[in-house]
Formats: sequence, C-alpha cells, structure tokens
Amino acid sequence: MPNVLLVGTPNSGKTALFNRLTGLNQRVANYPGITVDLSVGRLAKLPHLDLVDFPGTYSLRPISEEERVAVGHFDASLGDPTVQQVLCVVDATRLEKSLFFCLQVVKACQQQGRPVTVVANMGDILERHRLSIDTEGLSAALGAPVLLVSARTGDGLDSIISMLDSPQITAVVQTPHADDAVLASEGGPADDALYAEARRLADQYGAPSDVLLQAQSRLDHFFLGSLSGGLTFSIIMLILFQSIFTWSAPVMDAVEAGVIGLGSWLLPYLSEGVLRDFVADAIFSGIGAFLVFVPQIFVLTFVIGLLEDSGYLARAALICHRPLRFFGLSGKSFIPMLSGVACAIPAIYAARSIESPRARRLTYLAIPLMPCSARLPVYTLLIAIFIPRETALWGLVGWQGLTLFTIYLFGMFAGLVIAGLVNRFTPAEEQMPFMMELPGYRMPALMPIARRSVQRAKHFVTKAGAVILSVTIVIWVLGYFPNQGTDLGGSWLGMVGQWIEPIFQPLGLDWRYGVAIVSAFLAREVFVGTLGTIMGIEGAEDNILPLVEQIQASALPFGSGLALLVFFAIALQCVSTVAILAREAHSWRLAVRMVLAYFCLAWIAAWLTFQVTALFQ
Repeated sequence: MPNVLLVGTPNSGKTALFNRLTGLNQRVANYPGITVDLSVGRLAKLPHLDLVDFPGTYSLRPISEEERVAVGHFDASLGDPTVQQVLCVVDATRLEKSLFFCLQVVKACQQQGRPVTVVANMGDILERHRLSIDTEGLSAALGAPVLLVSARTGDGLDSIISMLDSPQITAVVQTPHADDAVLASEGGPADDALYAEARRLADQYGAPSDVLLQAQSRLDHFFLGSLSGGLTFSIIMLILFQSIFTWSAPVMDAVEAGVIGLGSWLLPYLSEGVLRDFVADAIFSGIGAFLVFVPQIFVLTFVIGLLEDSGYLARAALICHRPLRFFGLSGKSFIPMLSGVACAIPAIYAARSIESPRARRLTYLAIPLMPCSARLPVYTLLIAIFIPRETALWGLVGWQGLTLFTIYLFGMFAGLVIAGLVNRFTPAEEQMPFMMELPGYRMPALMPIARRSVQRAKHFVTKAGAVILSVTIVIWVLGYFPNQGTDLGGSWLGMVGQWIEPIFQPLGLDWRYGVAIVSAFLAREVFVGTLGTIMGIEGAEDNILPLVEQIQASALPFGSGLALLVFFAIALQCVSTVAILAREAHSWRLAVRMVLAYFCLAWIAAWLTFQVTALFQ
C-alpha cells in the first residue's frame, strides 16, 4: 500500500495532525519528545494511503537516540518505492526554528525524487493574534507547496486531503533559490549558513514574533522566577496528588458500591458449590478489588495531560535541571521521570530524547522508582486502611492525598539518590550541553485529554486485567483445594505460602501477604487482586466486603503496612518494564542486576521501617 511520510520538528503538532488525518489517538502533548517510535495509520478520507508518523527531530544529523530512530527510518524510507508523498510539518508561529530542518528535508526529498509538501501548523494561533504568513512566497522560496493548517481545530486539513488525492502529487518541484552547498551541509560553517537561510526565510515570509513572544515572556517571568517558579511547581505537584483522591473518590465509591451490589444480587441465584465460591472469591473479591482503583488512573492521566498540553511541563523540566544535575541527571530526565508516574514503559522510551548517554543510563536507573500507576492501587489500599478520610484547610488538603504526595516524593527521592550514588562512584564521562525548547503556552484541549485518559484507564484494565484474572484463577484454585476453602492454611496455597513466609516474616507480614507480593512481580497491581482473592476465600461466603474492611478486620500492624509501602516504592516488580529496559539499554545484564538490587534494597528498607516503627509503638 502507498505510504505518506509525516516528519517535523518536536512540538510542531505533527502527531496531533496524524491523529486528525487518521482518526487514531496517539499520545500528544505540548513539549518535545512525545513521539518516540514510528506510528502508522490509514488516512480516514483516503483509505488507500497509510500515514507514517516519525519521531520529531531538529536535524537530519541526529544527536539523541530518539533522533537516530527518526533519521535512520527516514533515510531508509526515502528509497522505498511505496512512498508517495512526504509531509514536513513546521510550526507557523516559529518558522525560524522549523525551517532549518525543513530545508534539509526538502533537499533530501528532491535528491531522492520524492515529492514533499510543507505543512505550516498552528494556523489557529496566528488567526487569534491576527497574524499571517506568506505561504505563496515561502512556497516559491522552498520549491515545495506550503499549506497553512491547524491540527487543533481541523482548519485547512481538506487542502492536505485534496493534495494527496491529486494525481499531480508525484511531481517533484526543484528548489529555485536554495544553495545546494548550504542545503547539503554537514555541520560547522555550513550549518551556520543553513541557519542564516532559515532566519532569512522566516523574517521575509513568516509572522512577526514580537506579539507571540510578549505574552510568553510575561508568563515565563512568573513560572520560571527564582521564588515564584519553585513555589508554583511545588503547589502544582501537590494539587496533582491531592486530585487523585479528591476527584476520584466519588467514582471509586460508586464502583465499589456497584461491585458489592452486583455480587449481593447475583450470589443468591447460584447454587452452593465450586462455581458460587469462585464467583464470590475470585471475581468479586479479587477482580472487584482491582476495578475500584481504575478512576484514579483516569484522574492521574488527565491532570498530567493538562500540564503537558498547557506547555508548563517543559518549564518544569527547566526548573528541575539544576537540582537534577547534582545527581548526574539532566533537565530532560524530568520528562521521562514524570511520565513514569503514569507508566515506566513509555517513560523508558521517552528517555531516548536525552542526548547524553550517561544521563540516559542514570535516568534508566531512576525511572523504576517513580511511583507508577501500577503502584497506585497498592498505595491507595494501604493509605485507606491506616489514614482517615479527613481534610484540613477548609477541605483543600486531605490527609490521604498528603500521604500519597509524601509517598510519591519518597519514590522520586530514592530514584535521585541511587542515580547520584552511581554517578559518583562510576568513571566520569563528558556531558552533553543541556538545551530545552520552551513551547508556547496554550489552553489545554480538554476533549482529547479526556479521551486519552479514558483510553489509558481502559488500557490499564485490559492489560492488567488479563494478568490479574489469570493470577486470580491460579490463586483461587491453589487456595480453594484440596479442602474446598474450609482451611486456607491447609490448602495448596497455604503450603506454598508457608515456604515463602520466612522471607517476609521479619517485615511483620504473614504468608498471605508474601504470596501477594511474589505474584506482584508479574505486575504490581496483581497484589490487590491476589490479596482480595485470599481474603475472599477466608471471608464469609455470602458477605462481600470491601478489601479495606477485610484487611482492617485482620488487624494488620501499622509498622507492617508502612513496610509494605516502602517495599513497593523501591522493588522492581514489572516483567514488561524489565524487558523494555533491557531492549532500550541494550543490556539484559543491567536489567537483571536492577531487579535483584532493587529487591534487596526494598527488603532492607522495609525491614528498617518495620523495626523503627516498632520502637514507637
């Protein structure tokens, strides 16, 4: 099938354009480094064409791992006879930045005989400020068609469809004014000449930048100020974690009530026996305990999406650069680390944007300690057991949210400390200079963020749910037989648990929690489902209680609960994360070492926590 290549600089709205044209929902945000691999989608209005979205890059001479992916695939694709058109996306509000790369792409396409069209995005921003660009003049200067569009509003997209559907798209337009020596530059003075050409074209055909920069400068003065910037960052992070509890609490209560109500209605219709016990213990107590926490995944993704789309996240990376540098990291490490709050896998991919190999490796060490959404059900469960749902400051601050904020800070701090220690005691390497593009501020697009949050929650359920269901069935079978659940300690699961128990007994945890912890090495969220199934087998047959109440009734010591929190904050328990880490770092040895080292460190830290807590009880 014929292909259309979509290339552009980071933060030019390239992936948003891809979503508009294909109807797919790739991750989009207002900071560079989101697209870290190729995405392919069929054009919605031209189903005979595939659109290939490349990672953003500033030049055809790559520096970071992310740019190597983009340039390597782009060079190979230009020789592919199925490529019918190249769309080069530029930011119409920042032409000078985009045209350096655009000039390289135009020349490369002309050398390979590939037609190229320049798509000037962000037309809605120009219209809002009553600005315009000279598309006809720029087209003549570049030797390629220039189309002004807005991926955000959809304006101008019909012109792209019409162009792609036209039989004339196979024609290659030669650049009439560009200097071949400049466009084929290989660095040094030639790069300076190419930048000068980009600046000249932007000044001659682009919109005046003063109007756009004025408003951004005022906001940057506040958000990047020495005092106001740090204080604002702290408040925003606190609001992020407070919202996870406060915004999701009503929906969580509704889901919990729905699970209990459905179970109470259904069980009386089932006859006594294995099926009824399985539905009560495995489905409602196991899977139901996990589903209660899905609304928090939605809220977490939604709030982070607001920060991304507004343009603030890049400022946060700049604020964090100086403290991160102390630990051997870079300001660009902040974005993968914050992405790790949602999931470690895309965070590891996002680390490709870090140019320095050393900072990238140190970021790999820190990412597994970021408090990802898979840990969230465990944290929420334990917080709900020991921390009352009370608020302070007229309801603005909840103790549960404040506790979660503290736990997240602990995980982040642990990641920084480990990265700093490794940086200190390993041979030094030359560091790459830190450069961070600050995108323009804009109002977040709420509907795309909401859709992405729903998809993230749905993905969390489908991906983790399959694992949890499988583990829950195994746990239930082992716990139910051979005595039909009359004595959990005498079941097959009890026998396995008693063998595991000596490992976790020093933490004040019995074999039930040991089994749940071991099962969580498949995926952290499995812990809740496994524990729910075990507690369900032990509980009353027709009385489906929330897992929080069941654990509270079992009188789990506060020190043991705190030790569990510390253990989960440090241990690397996700098989998928380990596999991706080994692939991205090109080292299974590093991945296996990290699993073993973090397990030992987690156990020691949890043991110390339990012992210290015991001194005050």
